[in-house]
Amino acid sequence: MTEPEETAQRPERALLVGIQTDSIPKAEAESLLAELAGLAQTLGVRETGRILVRIRDRTASHLLSSGKVQELIRIAEAEDADSIIFDHPLSPIQQRNWEKDSGRVVYDRSELILKIFASRALTREAGLQVELARLQYSLPRLVHSRDDLMRQKGGRYGTKGSGEKALELDRRKIEARIRDIQEDLKKVRMERAVQRRRRERAGLPRAAVVGYTNAGKSSLLNAITNAETLAEDKLFATLDTTTRRILYAPGRGLLATDTVGFVRNLPHGLVEAFKATLEEAALADVLIHVVDASEPEAMHFLDTTKKVLREIGAGDKPTLLAFNKIDRVPDRTRLDFYASRFPGAVFLSAKTGEGIPDLLEKLEALLTADREEWVVRIPDSQYGLVALLHRRAAVVSESREDDATVVRCRMPEDLEEKYGGYRT
Repeated sequence: MTEPEETAQRPERALLVGIQTDSIPKAEAESLLAELAGLAQTLGVRETGRILVRIRDRTASHLLSSGKVQELIRIAEAEDADSIIFDHPLSPIQQRNWEKDSGRVVYDRSELILKIFASRALTREAGLQVELARLQYSLPRLVHSRDDLMRQKGGRYGTKGSGEKALELDRRKIEARIRDIQEDLKKVRMERAVQRRRRERAGLPRAAVVGYTNAGKSSLLNAITNAETLAEDKLFATLDTTTRRILYAPGRGLLATDTVGFVRNLPHGLVEAFKATLEEAALADVLIHVVDASEPEAMHFLDTTKKVLREIGAGDKPTLLAFNKIDRVPDRTRLDFYASRFPGAVFLSAKTGEGIPDLLEKLEALLTADREEWVVRIPDSQYGLVALLHRRAAVVSESREDDATVVRCRMPEDLEEKYGGYRT
């Protein structure tokens, strides 16, 4: 893959190109192009202009017709763009032809997302996952990654053998590195499985905070746990999972994990690479699905997130829908629409704290909805069992009776045997 030439004087400047087809309506194509601009901004790329191109017949060489190719090249030259970024997959041949004809770096949405992920992976696991996705993406693009790839292998007399090509050597190196990364990821995932089992032994329920990128998941986690997870107003501000304890009611807690944000047209390789991270959602007891209430495309983003959740086996999890950033919504009729369409949803602002108590209350109700209500009489000599109920069960009421405490609660299934002898 060719990398953009950047100097200390200025950031990369890019012409952004959206594609409209019969299967992609104009409004959706414009929305995707605007999102591409947000992705470019996240990477620090300066936009020189946006162009939406309507195509009916795709060409194998450039995707677009020769006339449109020359038109875009002239625009890129006039705007002094360093690169051209397409919001549509480019084949290796198309990418190579564009770069040859334009004299500029040319890449697509998938490669842009890969660059963002590479710049923001902080932990070893995220770094390995990103490197794996980048190598898998670049493998078919080796032929244009450097000028001398087709040169025959050189060497002293007697060592040239059959003259193995440099391209094959690079391919072998990448394939070997992919195998090494996959082995390393297995070890990392085993370590994380051990950590997960430790959390399970603690007896705390687990929630995964999911949602479209930039919906405010990390900000919400910070607001309810006083954590210091990175939270920026950018797409893909964080890639690494962060697990924190939430006290959703006095004495009762759960473990909440922030997950990587979703986005439309996420490269398949990244979905595969990040399944280990996203499995936190698949293994959680409940999901907190965060939606940016101020986003005009909120319904599309919500559907995208649901689609990915189904792909990873978390589509049927008990879910609390949380509309965030209500402080940014000037027209409250939009919130009324969401409330009528999604009964039981929570409306909040992670920034101001509005709605957080309602979130915790509904989270408790969701976690205990399927529990049977018990009444237990605990003698004072076993008062530690009362304290355990406050930590693990949903206590409805508590009263004194002679030398015992009577507790009405929704009992966790794993404690039923322990309290069977005290039930009244």
